[in-house]
Amino acid sequence: MSDFTPPISDIRFLIHDVIGLDTVSMLPAYAETTPDLVDAILKEAGKFAGSVIAPLNRIGDQEGAKLQPDGTVRTPTGWTEAYAQFCEGGWQGISAPESEGGMGLPMLLGAAVAEMWQAANMAFALCPMLTSGAIEALIAHGSDQQRELYLSRMISGEWTGTMNLTEPQAGSDLSKVRSTAVPQDDGTYKISGQKIFITYGDHEMTENIVHLLLARTPNAPAGVKGISLFIVPKHLVSDSGEIGARNDVTCVSLEHKLGIHASPTAVLQFGDKGGATGYLVGEEGKGLAYMFTMMNNARLAVGQQGVAISERAYQQALDYANTRKQGRDAKTGEEAPIAVHGDVQRMLMRMRSSTDAARALSFYAATQLDLAHHLSDASERATAQARADLLIPLVKGWSTDLGVDNASLGVQVHGGMGFIEETGAAQHLRDARIAPIYEGTNGIQALDFIGRKVLRDQAHALNALLADIKETIRDVQAGDDTSDLAQASGELDHAITDIETSTAIVLERCAADADMAQALATPYLRQAALCISGWLMLRALHAANRAETPGDFRISKTKSCRFFFTQLLPEAAFMAAQVRNCTAPQMH
Repeated sequence: MSDFTPPISDIRFLIHDVIGLDTVSMLPAYAETTPDLVDAILKEAGKFAGSVIAPLNRIGDQEGAKLQPDGTVRTPTGWTEAYAQFCEGGWQGISAPESEGGMGLPMLLGAAVAEMWQAANMAFALCPMLTSGAIEALIAHGSDQQRELYLSRMISGEWTGTMNLTEPQAGSDLSKVRSTAVPQDDGTYKISGQKIFITYGDHEMTENIVHLLLARTPNAPAGVKGISLFIVPKHLVSDSGEIGARNDVTCVSLEHKLGIHASPTAVLQFGDKGGATGYLVGEEGKGLAYMFTMMNNARLAVGQQGVAISERAYQQALDYANTRKQGRDAKTGEEAPIAVHGDVQRMLMRMRSSTDAARALSFYAATQLDLAHHLSDASERATAQARADLLIPLVKGWSTDLGVDNASLGVQVHGGMGFIEETGAAQHLRDARIAPIYEGTNGIQALDFIGRKVLRDQAHALNALLADIKETIRDVQAGDDTSDLAQASGELDHAITDIETSTAIVLERCAADADMAQALATPYLRQAALCISGWLMLRALHAANRAETPGDFRISKTKSCRFFFTQLLPEAAFMAAQVRNCTAPQMH
């Protein structure tokens, strides 16, 4: 099984040359985020990813997390030590505000670093990923007292965080949540109920775990309007943060999963001994709206898992293809590594090019969140937030599907050895398969995109983005006449015309019959993702053609971009045909 090499050159290229660091460094909050600082952060993060957590990936898969007879949960060998190093490096707080103890760096840089964690060891990286979401929710909605008590300890990594939504009868439909929260005279609540599929719901790496939990108060209305959000710590704490008695929260089992074996996916029971002590976040009845802050963060992060597992699978497949000799080179007649064979090259290029495109899309979405949080003008912040909201279901839905596809291609490149666990290729496929499911299945992402992000505002945010894309196409066509750029801009121009046609179809048919959204959503999301990532790949191709781009890197990046425009973007036309041909709700 090959080692993992963080793709720092690809990441730097995107940040500095495609998206442009000045997009975020021009914001007063990030004025000190210089190119040298970014490069230093990426270098150190790459070292930690490659040398500390990547070697634990296979160990974690083999050992898994274990629920002990005494009710404690043990992570695999090396996990606790690696997490301690993670905290010492301050990595949990990379994008958290300096006022709360974080580094205060852009989400763009945080996303770049997080992708390296996920590629190195997805099961390990899930813990800080969920904690980041909890931090985001408390920053946005927690009281001053809650922020003071919990945030600094979570940002340092001293405590971790979880998201407790799902119950046995309430998966995607959170209106069915039954957990209860009974108010007490001292202002706390007694929480009772069971939550399932809780990532890092229990472990021994930290002395406390801060559960964010959805529950209903007495006499709350039915449906989502009756749901409130609560902090329920594993251990009760004093006002000064000192650890006290164990709260009435018990891990009753760990799920036995297809993949991410080292990530403890817990069934948590609250209130077996009279009720767990919980603390209301914000106002009663607004819990789902508050939780969406955390879910939005998590959906972007899960999309990056798709990118990350694609990168890891690609690296391993490439290493195997360059060393495994099978067949003969058609030109020399000599025995050769399988990397010389055309179909293997096709698979490797598909993995490489789609990973480049999905990474660009995720970084661009993170940049829009930076702008939404820190632009000085309120209307500009709202515009950036609308664009981020538009992009996040694309990142989550499209990128995680790519993660599964590319991990599967990685197995295929290995041939029969890919089906053997010892090579490690199968683990990537098993680990990747959860990402299209959790944090809202990809079908839900497609419905979110078509419903909340296109139909709700009659495609205003999407059309604004398409206008920017068309401006880029005009600029490229006016300023460059290289054959690669001419062909790429022409292909993208056709694709944008198609997505505009598809959007008109979506608006018309869904207005006539709301059920059409269910039928159109998935191909429409995929078409949009290909087109928007194609815009970023055109920008990448343009940047790669600049004289200052190193020769070998320029050649490699140009090949990746060329493959995208000749082999991947044309698939958008197929999606357009699916949208066009769907004239009635589909029945099984």
